[in-house]
Amino acid sequence: MIRTKYGAVKTTIDGITFDSKKEAARYQQLKLLERAGEIDRLELQPKYDLVVNGVNIGFYRADFRYWQGIKQIVEDVKGVRTSVYQIKKRLIAAIYGIEIFET
Repeated sequence: MIRTKYGAVKTTIDGITFDSKKEAARYQQLKLLERAGEIDRLELQPKYDLVVNGVNIGFYRADFRYWQGIKQIVEDVKGVRTSVYQIKKRLIAAIYGIEIFET
């Protein structure tokens, strides 16, 4: 059993290792929703470059991205909302106009 910095337990489902049991459980829920046709185009770990005034200052990697009808959903499974995450969340909103859905 591998624990991460904040006490989460890494968990493997379908050959994919997730950072926590909570994230792995959410993946299973999303897979069921995709099979039921309620969501589509489920992606894991989509990456967004954080470019401000032409300068790449880093990146943000979400846990999941999927579509619900014509709406794109970017989702992050959160146990601890660090200050770095909160800044990146605001940058994603400012740069891409995307609100991150937290579970």
